[in-house]
Amino acid sequence: MSRIEKLLEYLKTADKDSFLQHALALEYIKVGNDEEARKLFNEILLREPSYVGSYYHLGKLLERVADYEKAIRIYKRGMEEAKKAGDNHSYNELQGALEDIEE
Repeated sequence: MSRIEKLLEYLKTADKDSFLQHALALEYIKVGNDEEARKLFNEILLREPSYVGSYYHLGKLLERVADYEKAIRIYKRGMEEAKKAGDNHSYNELQGALEDIEE
């Protein structure tokens, strides 16, 4: 059973688990299924805007598909949420990604 299959199985009993959805999105990225990953990241962030880790990965996905304006918005939103949470590491990571894209 693949990681994707295992995560889908876990999600049958915990379909709104942000950790599992985030992990599944990362697995989808690994196999080149950016569309499914994007849907999952968006679902997580709509339901739980404080799930800071998803902003970085969604931003990077958007960069890969050359949607730079959306990536910038995602990084900025993530920075706001990280700041609210006092998560300096994530804030700095998002800020670095934002600076890279704005150069």
